[in-house]
Amino acid sequence: MVVDRERETILTAFVDKSDRFATTLVDSGTFGFLPGRPSAYTQPLYGWFLAALYWPFGHSWLAVGLAQTLVAVLTALIVLEIGTRLRSLGVGVVAALITTLHPYVIWHDVHANREVLDGLMLAAVVLLAVLAWEDRSLVSAAATGVACGIAILGNARLFLLPVVLAGYLSWRLRPPGRGVLTFGVVVLAAVVAVTPWVVRNRVQVGCYAITTDSRALWKANNLSTYDVLARGGWIDDVPDLRGGPPWPELAADETLAFPNKPPVTVDECAQMRLYRHEVVEFWKHHPGEKARLAGQAVRMLWTPKSSVASDATGEGGLARTARDTVEPAFVIALYVIAFAGLFLAPRYFTALALLLFAYNTLAAMVFAGSVRYRAPWDFVLALLAAFTLTTVWEAARRRLGYRAAPAVASR
Repeated sequence: MVVDRERETILTAFVDKSDRFATTLVDSGTFGFLPGRPSAYTQPLYGWFLAALYWPFGHSWLAVGLAQTLVAVLTALIVLEIGTRLRSLGVGVVAALITTLHPYVIWHDVHANREVLDGLMLAAVVLLAVLAWEDRSLVSAAATGVACGIAILGNARLFLLPVVLAGYLSWRLRPPGRGVLTFGVVVLAAVVAVTPWVVRNRVQVGCYAITTDSRALWKANNLSTYDVLARGGWIDDVPDLRGGPPWPELAADETLAFPNKPPVTVDECAQMRLYRHEVVEFWKHHPGEKARLAGQAVRMLWTPKSSVASDATGEGGLARTARDTVEPAFVIALYVIAFAGLFLAPRYFTALALLLFAYNTLAAMVFAGSVRYRAPWDFVLALLAAFTLTTVWEAARRRLGYRAAPAVASR
């Protein structure tokens, strides 16, 4: 129903630039903005996903909408498995339902934006981390690392997640050498998963990188950013660097707009280093402003309602009503119920959940915060909330004289 209602906007509003990469890849075999000009100006996972759809079905809103609905279903099934392993089938079912019925996710996940894959990969990472915690095997640790590597190919903000999870899985292991080995396996497996893409960028683009788009990091870290975000804009609205070179997407647009002129060329690697230098200089010379931006990012990440005006692009009246009323009410209730779940879930999962929330918050403080960056992680809140809701339900059943269903033992 949502796919049908949003069919006019799925490929026209709120669209990730990976859509253009995917179209170019299908048409010419080049992963970039233009045929014959390879680029690393975005993380590749979502572009590959879209290309796999466009190659057989064309640039079809129906193919994207249905495929991403399937991805959302797979995410819910993984959440179901996590909850079942942690406590019971009931916990899994409730968590999967909360994940699936999240108002923001219902609207967002059918549109061409990469966070739908972020949610799937993060759920897979958490499931594998739970398995690795339970069986303490190197195979599970390696699988967790590989999943982290694939997730990084979809979202460079997860770059340090393998290190965090390696520490989580290894700190309790004895003898200490076993912990060190597990730590190394997780990190090495993630490196192995990422390496082919990084080497491709060195060969075809000119530098080792997951993405050359450090311009986005600079957009989130300069003296104009706070005011732009405070009035409902996004980092895309931050004024460009004065005297800065044309970025790859702009260069491609200008090349296509003026076919009789020499193509506009850019050095992505030089731009990456330029904007990275500008960010470091901003942090060095304006620590107070960076602290203010970090606080703003935390608020924007955890707010129940998106404060970014562009997030509402393409929304009709019903979607806007849901965004302004239903979604905030849902998220506030989720926060409250999930907080109670922190005291009911197994300790090792509570620790994992808090670690993941802390990592995502710190990533937002470095870059920028937005509901779209929190939503893929909300299945963890759903799992915590499920412990609260099932506990209340079982207590009510006992009070009414019913026998609670036996829990499924952790494997």
